[in-house]
Amino acid sequence: MTRRLLSGNEAIALGAFEAGCAVGCGYPGTPSTEIIEALHPYEGVYTEWSVNEKVALEVGLGACYAGGRALVTMKHVGVNVAADPLFTASYTGVNAGLVVVTADDPSMHSSQNEQDNRHYAVAAKLPMFEPSDSAEARAFTRAAFELSETFDTPVFLRTTTRLSHSKGIVDADDAAAPAKHPVGFARDATKYVMIPAHARRRRVAVERRMDALAAAVETHPANRVEHAGPEPARVGVITSGVPYTYVKEVLPDADVLKLGIVHPLPRTLISEFVANHDVTYVVEELDPVIETQVRSWGLDVHGKDVFPAIGEFSPEVLRASLALPDEAGAATALPVPPRPPGLCPGCPHGTVFDALKAKGMLVSGDIGCYTLGVLPPYHVMDAMVDMGASLTMAQGMDAVYRSHQGERPKIAAVIGDSTFAHSGLTGLLNAVWNRADGLFIVLDNGTTAMTGTQPNPLSGERIGRENSGVLSYPLLAQAVGIPAENVAVVDGNDAAAIGAAIDDLADRDGVRLLAVVGLCIIEAKELRKIGKYDEKRAWRELELAAVGSGARDE
Repeated sequence: MTRRLLSGNEAIALGAFEAGCAVGCGYPGTPSTEIIEALHPYEGVYTEWSVNEKVALEVGLGACYAGGRALVTMKHVGVNVAADPLFTASYTGVNAGLVVVTADDPSMHSSQNEQDNRHYAVAAKLPMFEPSDSAEARAFTRAAFELSETFDTPVFLRTTTRLSHSKGIVDADDAAAPAKHPVGFARDATKYVMIPAHARRRRVAVERRMDALAAAVETHPANRVEHAGPEPARVGVITSGVPYTYVKEVLPDADVLKLGIVHPLPRTLISEFVANHDVTYVVEELDPVIETQVRSWGLDVHGKDVFPAIGEFSPEVLRASLALPDEAGAATALPVPPRPPGLCPGCPHGTVFDALKAKGMLVSGDIGCYTLGVLPPYHVMDAMVDMGASLTMAQGMDAVYRSHQGERPKIAAVIGDSTFAHSGLTGLLNAVWNRADGLFIVLDNGTTAMTGTQPNPLSGERIGRENSGVLSYPLLAQAVGIPAENVAVVDGNDAAAIGAAIDDLADRDGVRLLAVVGLCIIEAKELRKIGKYDEKRAWRELELAAVGSGARDE
């Protein structure tokens, strides 16, 4: 046994390896990204960055059907993308274990919303573990694979930003080669082919499985009661995840029912716990998921009538909610000068925003570093909702303005290379198919910069910096039917070329595609460290040369 200091994400990767995981895949999204990066070096595990979360889950499903344990990772909004296969995977069940990590983001440290993905576990009828620290992240990952195979179900593992990035002590096994699930696909169309006749039977199986899980969680070691003393305390607290650590600090004299499995809930265990205490609090971040279920059983508890339903918890939040005095000697908040986010100095995206601002275009934006174009000094992004929406929202704007008798603005959409591969390609195809009018700009910086410079299908590399194929913008445009005169690929560091291309394409009709190709300055620095900078620049120069534009140094 070796003691290691690991983040929650690193601990999940370790637990997956120890559980005999054969396939790990996901789409990079904070706070989940480091799981796949930490899993990649382990021997005997195939890892990939998938095009998007739906694709990742489907790869994981195929792997588990074929007898390989699979770990699929994504941030909370990524589950929205993967929801289609997720709900039907609940019906098919698994062969080898399948664990899906949803990394939620209370307080929206790096996200566009604050959704609570425990609702997905309820809606999809899937069990969900929620660890409180790195040690549990490792242990619960292993337990999730075991539960998955025991009950023939995909299993959720829910983390949050605080757990994903905090570090804790983990006791790691020293076993050299963990046991794998036997490889092999057992043909069973009634289980794996979800035509309506088969799905109706599997729907019944899902309910039977949930009944069996409801009985199993009553005694599962992930759920436990911790007594403050030899006699029951007056106050009891039901909690899970990271808030458990705050409860232990703020309410040391309370009994705690610590839930490691947050769906399904152990009804008998909870009922007995509530009955043994004068007052019971439910402490959970974001929505009253546990509280609502407990109240539906007729149990009297306090939850969101005391604690906030918005934002990340902390010991200070709990003390304030319970009207407890501040801890003696606690450090007070110091005034810190504001440091608003901004594009890195030298980022090639900035030149594009300057040109769009000068042209006075209505700009539909997307998810990525370039979303910062909404802030000073650019103030150039007018709408942003989700990945891939820049192209399709621009089409909706165009449809309205086309039938409008007044002034019609020039419309542009901006999207990054990774996001274009994730969910922008279908939007581009839709625009051509429906004869839209708009300038669609791909800000290609050669990497997935916002989440830490992971490769993507347009960067010429796959996970581990292994060389791979790359999409050609001119050939893509030709394939979907965009006229050659409506296509341009320019150097992201050539302000004159960018301005000229936007001036030209903005005044044309129909679908126009502009790829602005300039390496992320952080990615360029990393490439120089590993000796791949010249190689990557060379093939990007070929792309630029193919449409008559020269490349410059990054």
